[in-house]
Amino acid sequence: MNGIGNEIVVVDLRARGGAIAPEEARAAAAPQGGAPYDQLMALYAPRTPGTDAFIRIYNNDGSEAGACGNGMRCVADLVSKESGKTALTFETTAGILNCWKGADGMFTVDMGPPRFKWNEIPLAEEFRDTRAIELQIGPIDKPILHSPSVVNMGNPHAIFWVEDVNVYELNKFGPLLENHPIFPDRANITLAAIKSRDHIVIRTWERGAGLTKACGSAACAAAVAAARLKRSNRKVKVTLPGGDLTIDWRERDDHVLMTGPVEFEFAGRFDPALFGKAGAA
Repeated sequence: MNGIGNEIVVVDLRARGGAIAPEEARAAAAPQGGAPYDQLMALYAPRTPGTDAFIRIYNNDGSEAGACGNGMRCVADLVSKESGKTALTFETTAGILNCWKGADGMFTVDMGPPRFKWNEIPLAEEFRDTRAIELQIGPIDKPILHSPSVVNMGNPHAIFWVEDVNVYELNKFGPLLENHPIFPDRANITLAAIKSRDHIVIRTWERGAGLTKACGSAACAAAVAAARLKRSNRKVKVTLPGGDLTIDWRERDDHVLMTGPVEFEFAGRFDPALFGKAGAA
């Protein structure tokens, strides 16, 4: 499946259970014999009463993610069609997430409240104001990028404000910034351009996945960061290389809502011979 180009593999383990090891997640993403993806959503039977499923999220490098908004919409679409329900609740390692289907067929994911404290993002050192931290790429007197906003939206995010997101070689400095010592858990690196108070354009180097057509939590992070800087409204359209998302930082409870489309691509089965332990996926 995909959410505006964010390639998602949903592995249904509700009947079988079983953990997915990092090397197995990497094998599942292999171009030869696998299904190359940005994120893999492992779907398990519910662990908490009142939820529809428990989900573990893997990046294509085998690491785990706490949130994937585009992937959650894909899972919601799958479970909704299966159950007939239009409102669903899922549990992830980052907490409980609610999803629902609108009259237009689009799914909304409640991504929960953003976190701004330096030790919640987390950062390796204290910054009292995370709307702009001291971090730059390039010469000290003439940096190429500098002073990103940082926020945690289930994953750590750093947003660099630019005029044009397409003039920078994100594929070159993205890996360096993702693994910068200031980010002990690594970070998603986003370039963001404010087009109007209702429109933001972004490109993202995704932690553990690389350059991506879309990253839902990055769209949420950019929208929230722009609103904190008073550069945008709390509800905006965010344009990514794969398409548009609507992000609403709801004032009454501080929750961030992400709305967008879902596309089904194909179904299949993984060959257990791909993996280190037969039957693990």
